[in-house]
Amino acid sequence: MNDYPPFKSLISLDAAIRHSSFSLAAEELCVTPGAVGQQIQKLEEWLGTALFIRQTRQVLPTAEGLAYWRHIQPALSQIADASRELKSRRSKSVSLSMPPGFAAKWLPRRLADFVTRHPDVELHLSATTSLVNFERDAIDLTIRYFRDDDPNLDATMLYRYEGRVYCRPDYAAALALKQADDLQRTTLLDTTTQPYWPRWLQEFSQLDDSQIAAIPCIHFDQGLIAIEAAKQGQGVVMASPFLVEEELATGVLIEPFEHCLLLPTGYYIVHHRKLAIRPAALALKDWLIEQARAAPR
Repeated sequence: MNDYPPFKSLISLDAAIRHSSFSLAAEELCVTPGAVGQQIQKLEEWLGTALFIRQTRQVLPTAEGLAYWRHIQPALSQIADASRELKSRRSKSVSLSMPPGFAAKWLPRRLADFVTRHPDVELHLSATTSLVNFERDAIDLTIRYFRDDDPNLDATMLYRYEGRVYCRPDYAAALALKQADDLQRTTLLDTTTQPYWPRWLQEFSQLDDSQIAAIPCIHFDQGLIAIEAAKQGQGVVMASPFLVEEELATGVLIEPFEHCLLLPTGYYIVHHRKLAIRPAALALKDWLIEQARAAPR
């Protein structure tokens, strides 16, 4: 008799016990619940014992099934880790997730430099506001705006958050924007991810809370759209300088005040602390850090 049970059945057993559900196990494995049930039944026949108690809305592992899973689960994890490591060592691809504003405003003008230096690296870029789960998602690196307080993440700051005010030069001239109090004549362009206008005005203007609340404000779910609205003369936007480099260089936007709101948050290049980083991903990480530190402040 072959001492090795059917491997696909072991994978189904692992998923079914972790989820306490054949349906959820099927979703993870991209098969049908019936296929999971068949694999479990095949393993039960091979072992000669029941591994699950089937109920109407739930499946529960038997004592034998749970004990068996606890013995084989570490071996399954080792197989997955060894396979992933070998596959990663041979791969020259790297996946990077980042906020849409960073992807649109900062990266494109610099990307050719990385491609020139590393022509053998295959880049996979994703622009999203969703947080990455490194243990689940096929992402090597992410640029995240947050406060570095997660012990599971290796995070290197690229830019500290700087809340500076920008608008079109003709918009500033028409409203005679000379000091922070003059913003009560404007329309504030705000973002839901960085809603710092009240804080900026409380720190740099003499306006009271009621005056601040009375200022017209348009809320956007992405900073990229708020910057575009400012370029169209719709109001004043607060953003980090690296997101408006091109607009400042061409004079499309100006900074009417010198005030800068500094917060203990920033844009970080992030990867999981306990997962090995592949050479291609390390090359991209080092390049991002170099580019951020070389940029004018």
